[in-house]
Amino acid sequence: MAWFVLVLSGVLEAVWAAALSASEGFRRRRPTLLFFVALALSMAGLGWAMTSLPTGTAYAVWVGIGATLTVVWGFFTGKDRASVTKVLLLVLLVGSIIGLKAVS
Repeated sequence: MAWFVLVLSGVLEAVWAAALSASEGFRRRRPTLLFFVALALSMAGLGWAMTSLPTGTAYAVWVGIGATLTVVWGFFTGKDRASVTKVLLLVLLVGSIIGLKAVS
């Protein structure tokens, strides 16, 4: 269950990062509200998962999922340009996350 919550919290990290960007410095109400809700849920889930998972592993997985999904969102929305190198580095990052899960 802790791994499921951790992965969901990592997804919420990407949500709050995208919402933070869309809030335009907290000037837009809906993205700002989404940012705060997703941030609170993401942190709560990370904190709960850390009660039964090693702190370093949990944090690395949480950040890795959030970072990967945020970059992919940037590709999807056109705010970031995809390249072979970026995609290969993301694959390496995802592989590292899977490796951390496998050895925990």
